[in-house]
Amino acid sequence: MRRFIVSVLGNAVALWLTTLIVAGAKVVVFAPAGVLETILTYLLLGLLFGVVNGVLGTAIRIVAFPLYILTLGLLALIVNGLLFLLVGWISGLIGFGLVVDGFWWGVLGALVLAIFNWFIGLLLRPLAGRRR
Repeated sequence: MRRFIVSVLGNAVALWLTTLIVAGAKVVVFAPAGVLETILTYLLLGLLFGVVNGVLGTAIRIVAFPLYILTLGLLALIVNGLLFLLVGWISGLIGFGLVVDGFWWGVLGALVLAIFNWFIGLLLRPLAGRRR
């Protein structure tokens, strides 16, 4: 359970940093845009991104494995960009959340998010505990 909470927190912080850097990705906070609402929005988006990436992303990577080999891994950029856009679309159905201006902004946002997630994962690994 601790690994899950640390993962959601890492996703939320990485998403916040990504929206600060990538101009085509922004977050719309629900109703009275205060500090608590902003934090909850990023936490919900971190949870949503983790679920989408964990379930759908894993299934796509397994099915498209031969194409990953054929394109030397460049297909991963496209798949991650589409997953980033999917999180934006799902959060838009809820009424708040991630807004991505286009496909290439989604690819850039997914790339920046992956870099931040990797770095935050390195920092938070001692908090998550060891995998058994």
